[in-house]
Amino acid sequence: MHNSSQLRKEFIKKWIHGLQICCSSKKHMNLMERKKKIKLSADIALASAKNATTSWSKALIADVKIDEENMILINNLSGPESKFVGAHDQRVTCHKRIRSKKILKKSCGVGKRIKRMGSRRSDLATCIAERLVKKRTKVLKRLVPGGESMDEVTIIKEALDYILSLRVQVDVMKNVVNATGVLD
Repeated sequence: MHNSSQLRKEFIKKWIHGLQICCSSKKHMNLMERKKKIKLSADIALASAKNATTSWSKALIADVKIDEENMILINNLSGPESKFVGAHDQRVTCHKRIRSKKILKKSCGVGKRIKRMGSRRSDLATCIAERLVKKRTKVLKRLVPGGESMDEVTIIKEALDYILSLRVQVDVMKNVVNATGVLD
């Protein structure tokens, strides 16, 4: 795992290189095209700075890889040796997720039977807490790239790593904005 300063240095290096590639590909861009290129190069730089060691970075690169125009940028920032999420990997995690849903449904059925028999308040509190965790996990799965195919434990680990990486990205971008503001 990268520490924050190593990740920051690697991100800056890759992001600047990505911006140079984007700017050289098209000389005249409108504001929206520039915005998309900056975001695209920042996303690829962040994912490749993690060396595609996390599921979210692999999923992010795989999503960007769909558009053929982005292949030059991906190959230059990630390198050809990068590993991307394959169809087999997605099927395996999807299968695990389905199996765990079945287990969860069965355990909820047990909880309903206990309630019918006159359960205690702690059982009710546990059931409510489980429902809240399930709802919040669903939200996390939508926010983290590739999160739809992750189980509950993995999504929490990946979300924490993704948040820390995004924080590095935001800090670097803030510093760039502040530096350009000083130059004006």
